[in-house]
Amino acid sequence: MSFSGAQVTAISDLEIFARVARTGNMSAAGREMGLSPAVISKRISQLEDRLGARLFQRTTRHLTLTETGAGYFKRVVDILSLCEEAEDFVSRRNTKPRGVLKVTMPTTFARLHVAPYLGDFLARYPDIELDVHLTDSFIDIIRDGFDLAIRIGELEDSSLVARKIAPDNRFICAAPAYLEKNGAPTSLSDLDLHNCLSAGAQEVWRLEGPEGQRHIRTNGNIRSNSGELIREALRSGLGLGLRSTWDVGTELKSGELKVVLPQYRGSSNVAIYAVYPCREFMPAKVNVLIEFLADLYGPEPYWDKDMDPATLGFGKAPAKARGRGAAKGPNAVVAAR
Repeated sequence: MSFSGAQVTAISDLEIFARVARTGNMSAAGREMGLSPAVISKRISQLEDRLGARLFQRTTRHLTLTETGAGYFKRVVDILSLCEEAEDFVSRRNTKPRGVLKVTMPTTFARLHVAPYLGDFLARYPDIELDVHLTDSFIDIIRDGFDLAIRIGELEDSSLVARKIAPDNRFICAAPAYLEKNGAPTSLSDLDLHNCLSAGAQEVWRLEGPEGQRHIRTNGNIRSNSGELIREALRSGLGLGLRSTWDVGTELKSGELKVVLPQYRGSSNVAIYAVYPCREFMPAKVNVLIEFLADLYGPEPYWDKDMDPATLGFGKAPAKARGRGAAKGPNAVVAAR
C-alpha cells in the first residue's frame, strides 16, 4: 500500500518485528504467531528493504537489534500499544453500555410509556446519556444520525432492522355523550353515519373482525397529525376514533370512553417496534434500551391488563343512528378523501 508516494508498513509487519526483537529468535517468534520461520525471515527482510536499514545483527544462534533497530523497536512498541488501546476502547464501548444514545420516538407514546421509566433505565446504566427526539413522523434514522427509533405502525420492508417490542391493540371508541346523542353503530356500514376523527393518514381504518380484514374509508370534520388532539376531541364527545389502548386505556377503564363494535379491532400487523440500522456490531447502549423496553411492556403490556373490549362497550341499548348531517353538526367540514 502506498501513501503520498511512500511505502506504509503494515501493522502485522510491526507485530512480527516486535515479536522477533523480544524473543531474539525467528523460530520462537514464528511459533508464538503461528507462522513458519521462513515466513518470519522473509517479512523481516522485506521490512528492512522497505526501510533501507538493517534492524538485526544475525548470527548462527541469535538475533540482536542494531542501534537503528533498537530505536525503531522503542517507537514500534508505542505504536502497537496505541493500537491495542484503540481496539480496547472500541471493544469496551461495544460491550459496556456507555455514551450518547440518540433516539427518536412518537410524542404521546414517549410521554406516557417511556418518560416515566427513564429514571430506572439511567440508574441501571449510568454511563449512558440520552438524546431523545420526539416526532410522530417517520424520519430517516441513518441520514439524521439516530441510533434507534421507536415506531408504531405496519413497517414496510427496508434495510433497517426492526424488533417488535409490544403489540398495538386498537379499538373504535367514543365518549358516552357522543353515543347518547348520535347513537352507537351496530355494523361497519353505520360508520358512514358518524363523525370519524382521524390522526395522521388514518382516513382508511384497517380492521379485523368476524369476516376477516376490512378497509373502511371514514369521514369526519377533524383530522390532525397529533394523536393527543384526537384523543381530547374524543373525550369531548366530538366523534368516533380508532385509538390504541396504550393511548386511551385509562379512559376506557374509567368509562370516559366506550368501545363500539368490539368485535372489530385494528390490524394485527400494526405493532410497536424498535428500529435500528444494523444487526451486526450493534452498540451495547442500543441493545440495553431495546431489552429494557421489551421487558417493561412484554407480550401483554401493562396498559392492556384487565382490558376486555366486550365489557368496555356502550352499556345502553344503542339509539337509532341519525343521519350524516346530524352526527356531524350543521357546520361540519368533511375531511378530504
